[in-house]
Amino acid sequence: MNDMRKGGIGVSRIHSFMASLAGGYHNVPYTTRDMHNVNAKQRREGGLDAESCLRYLRECKANDPALYYKEVVDGEGVFGDVIAFDATYKKNVYLSPLVVFSGVNHHNQTVVFAAALVADEKEETYVWLLQQLQTSMKGKASVSIITDGDRQMKSAIEQVFPDAHHRLCAWHLLRNATSNIGKPKFTRMFRDCMLGDYEVRTFQRKWFEMVEKFGVADKRWVQDMYERRHSWATAHIRGKFFARFRTTSRCEGLHAVISRYVKSRYSYTEFLRHFHRCLMFVRAKEVEANFECAKGDPIMTTNLKQLERSAADNYTHAIFYLFVPILDRACAMRVVDSEDNGSYFIHTVSRYGTPGKDWRVIATSDTREVRCTCMRMECFGVPCEHIIAVLVLNNVHEIPRSLILLRWTKDTKLVAVQSMGVIWDSVQLTQHWCLMDWYRKVCKIACHSTEKFQFARDIAVLMLKHFENEDAGNTSFPHEGLPTESGGPPARNPPKRNTKGNGAHGGKKTQRCRLCREVGHNRTTCPKRRTMEPSSAVAEDMDSMDTDMVYDNLSGDLYATAEISSFQCSDSDTQAGFANSDFVGTNTSGTVMSLAD
Repeated sequence: MNDMRKGGIGVSRIHSFMASLAGGYHNVPYTTRDMHNVNAKQRREGGLDAESCLRYLRECKANDPALYYKEVVDGEGVFGDVIAFDATYKKNVYLSPLVVFSGVNHHNQTVVFAAALVADEKEETYVWLLQQLQTSMKGKASVSIITDGDRQMKSAIEQVFPDAHHRLCAWHLLRNATSNIGKPKFTRMFRDCMLGDYEVRTFQRKWFEMVEKFGVADKRWVQDMYERRHSWATAHIRGKFFARFRTTSRCEGLHAVISRYVKSRYSYTEFLRHFHRCLMFVRAKEVEANFECAKGDPIMTTNLKQLERSAADNYTHAIFYLFVPILDRACAMRVVDSEDNGSYFIHTVSRYGTPGKDWRVIATSDTREVRCTCMRMECFGVPCEHIIAVLVLNNVHEIPRSLILLRWTKDTKLVAVQSMGVIWDSVQLTQHWCLMDWYRKVCKIACHSTEKFQFARDIAVLMLKHFENEDAGNTSFPHEGLPTESGGPPARNPPKRNTKGNGAHGGKKTQRCRLCREVGHNRTTCPKRRTMEPSSAVAEDMDSMDTDMVYDNLSGDLYATAEISSFQCSDSDTQAGFANSDFVGTNTSGTVMSLAD
């Protein structure tokens, strides 16, 4: 039961599963009430939730020395170049916001760099978080950060990562344009100004034409957006690496994945365990992608076969498939002029059939260094179609190394291992899968012949003894920075928080508990629930149970109303009262209780 609970399965489903294994509910020697009571006992024996949470982190640190964590209590108690910085809510019983730092790996998959549960969303809190993030990345500063425009986040980024490029989420800006101006045509033109691949002068011309057309020059939001144009306009962001990030939609997608693993009723300790499961799922996706890259090559589909093969040999499959459309578009590009400046050439590239739109590609005579005025190579790290057209003109068959960004290649994790001395779990698992696949084929062939079997066995035994002797000579494994039990007071469980995301700010109706009418919780998490007789409707909310559960009002034990088949009552007034109230159960003396009682 405990193992299935760790997998996120509810008690009622576990009981149903046990019944299906045993051949019926009558063959299961315990009820869901017994299981709930065992779970409650385990929680009580675990001590304070905050202390249990830190103990779990210490255990994780002992098993994984690369893990970094840091906690702060009050007086009483590899791909870090582009980061999406966002907060989500209602992921634990205390309503503490979960702040997630995420980005993309070499397969263009969303990965989690770090996460934190915070007591508030003040500027000093975000400053501390970013400082810890920098420490965990061994002092490496992020190149680019994208947020939803939160003022506290922006100020914290400027203090901790002053040289990072801060980009505002395009989706949030479009939503704000709709809410502040309220004109769909303005929103469309604003989107064109924001995402259009224009020169700065062209952007300014289009911006002022839009402002004049709709008469919004005096709008404070419009003025503020123009002042912050360096954080959102493609014309001003060109040349800054953002790994194709334009919005925080990756954050929203990640939040949806996290929500499948963690629930608002979870304590800190339960949250950590299930959040860890979520991270294991995310990492498993990376391992699968690594394995796919190792076992086969994609099919060539373009007319530029040699350049396409060069890309397939270097890039991961995900990046390769993003590069293929660029090769297709390159076939429509023509180099209409070339100017020799001695040490380099300036090529003018135009799209066939589209006169008036030109790009300048600067390339050395040996084409080892190539740059384009569109600056997409600098923004994303993959050559644009204009550069490809120049390579074709110069009869280049392989993509120059200067145009292959290491972070998009198949070997980037291996390089990270060698440079940082960190054993990445994804690398280990990928190597494990590869060896399992190869040795499976060896076994399939060797088992049909005694001679082949003996040869394979002897080789395996020899390798095993060799590796064991090597490992025996290096038994020490550094556990640097392993935290020890603090001698201070135990960390207390935090109070429930009011955050920006839980609907507790101005203008909205205050939500009250339906049982005690207090704010800050609902009927499911009401602290007075154990002393009050809940109705069957309230009982339905408890831990996804399939049967209506109620508490014995004195003992606190839990049992199913379905087990009560009948009751008798001698008092006629009480019998009449039951007709207008929901039957609940009995107390320890056997007296029938109702909502009226």
